[in-house]
Amino acid sequence: MCTTKDPRVLAAAVRPRSLHHLLAPRSPSRFHSSHDRPAKVVPVAGPDSAREARIVRRRKQADMLRLAKNLRAAARAQMAAGPAPQHQSSRTGALLRKRFWKDVHVKEVEGAYEVHLDSRPLRRPDNKEVIRLPLSKPLLAHALALEWDHIMSAAEATKQHLIPLTSLTCRALDIRDDDAGVAPPTPAPVRTTIAATVLRYLDTDSLLCWAPPAADAEPSLRARQEAAARPVVDFLARRVWPAAALVPALDAAAAAAASLVPPALPPATRAAVRAWVLRLGCWELAGLERAVLAGKGLLAAARLVAEWSEHGAGVVRAAEGAARFGVEEAARAASVEVDWQTRRWGEVEDSHDVEKADLRRQLGSVVVLVSGRGKVVDGDRPVQPGLPD
Repeated sequence: MCTTKDPRVLAAAVRPRSLHHLLAPRSPSRFHSSHDRPAKVVPVAGPDSAREARIVRRRKQADMLRLAKNLRAAARAQMAAGPAPQHQSSRTGALLRKRFWKDVHVKEVEGAYEVHLDSRPLRRPDNKEVIRLPLSKPLLAHALALEWDHIMSAAEATKQHLIPLTSLTCRALDIRDDDAGVAPPTPAPVRTTIAATVLRYLDTDSLLCWAPPAADAEPSLRARQEAAARPVVDFLARRVWPAAALVPALDAAAAAAASLVPPALPPATRAAVRAWVLRLGCWELAGLERAVLAGKGLLAAARLVAEWSEHGAGVVRAAEGAARFGVEEAARAASVEVDWQTRRWGEVEDSHDVEKADLRRQLGSVVVLVSGRGKVVDGDRPVQPGLPD
């Protein structure tokens, strides 16, 4: 019930509704309030992987460009400020990357040859003494100079395989100092140690270990071994070790005994060989050691040293017109078996060819070391003064 006394309110309350309102149809009763056309559910898609990868790549490129810009700015600032002082390690590295000499030449100083790097004489690495060579060895002096002229940096000068002739020369000088008693003390004399080392290769020398005879008439390994060994063994038995009996270790007698281990040579033979080794000069002894270790045999090394020794190495005088024994002959005598196998099966590239070149390089250094102008010559061959014909 309306309780207000305002005539306008009372008139509105009793005013009848419009006809349109009364005639409008009523909507049916509904039990839910959802829309008649529900929305379509679409799965939510994630970000585009290709687009995101492009964004990441562009960010990295921007960072790199920013870093390069900063580096260029820092370099310009450093150039404007002048070079910064280098640390000691930086200066040392710069020196090792380049050689500190320009010219290499040989000088005769106080009755000996010296190799000079500009004005600095070449020195031994252990005691820093100047390397002085006899005047009878000009070939060795100039070979040392050529070796150091090929060195491109000070770092290369510390690698033994790049200066093989220098290391061999220093080995000979070490033997000389040890003989004179001016070298640092060692458990055993250097000469005795070298003799024991090279004698280990005598019993198993490839020139004394031959393959069994072949059953067929085709050229065999045994024939090649005999052809390489006979001249060397005959030369050593007649002119170097007359008291030694050099017999093949794996010949018919060893095969009949069914022994896989070669028998040792007679004690008299070993004594004669050892006495000859101990009598060698420092240059010949160092060369013999290098040749034995390079060719893995004593006979070919002794033959090479006896052929080219400046003082003859105790060799009995040779007849005129005898065949020379050089680097190529020594290399072939030391590698008969390898040559036989490679002829049958082929060479391994960068293996057999490298070994061949290295063997000849080392044997060549031996010839340069032991040879000289001070030897007595008969028919252009080395002889020992005072020995009978």
